[in-house]
Amino acid sequence: MRGVSRWGDWPTFVVIGLACAGIAYLKKNRRWIAIFAAMIISCTVAGSFNRLVKIAAGRARPSVAVDTGWKGFRFSSKYNAFASGHAASSTAFFVPLCFARRRLGLALLAVPALIAASRIYVNAHYLSDVVAGAIIGIASAFLIWHFMSARLTENPK
Repeated sequence: MRGVSRWGDWPTFVVIGLACAGIAYLKKNRRWIAIFAAMIISCTVAGSFNRLVKIAAGRARPSVAVDTGWKGFRFSSKYNAFASGHAASSTAFFVPLCFARRRLGLALLAVPALIAASRIYVNAHYLSDVVAGAIIGIASAFLIWHFMSARLTENPK
């Protein structure tokens, strides 16, 4: 689970997305280029928004012995539990694929579910942290896909 947690953050997904977009570019498949671009952008937006939520919430991780409540904005990673960035970015990465290719996307949603479970297992987050991260990821993916799919239908080449 530590390995899943280590590799389940946004840099891994950005590299995978860029590699897949590169392959789609070489094959001149504009639809898949747009799908992978939506996945990467969604992951980036979710991660950025989630970072702001983490700093504002200042929630201690489960490994912190005493949490005395909110004491203002926290920049220390010990107080950046809510919401899970791993859950937000991994969910945001795979949800656009669900919109584009339902069966493949639904099958691959097991990846963010495993990542979320690993974050709880390694004592980095509470269940509410990963649920909130997943909600941020889904919302981000929905907004980005809505924007991208409108562009795909305007220019279907």
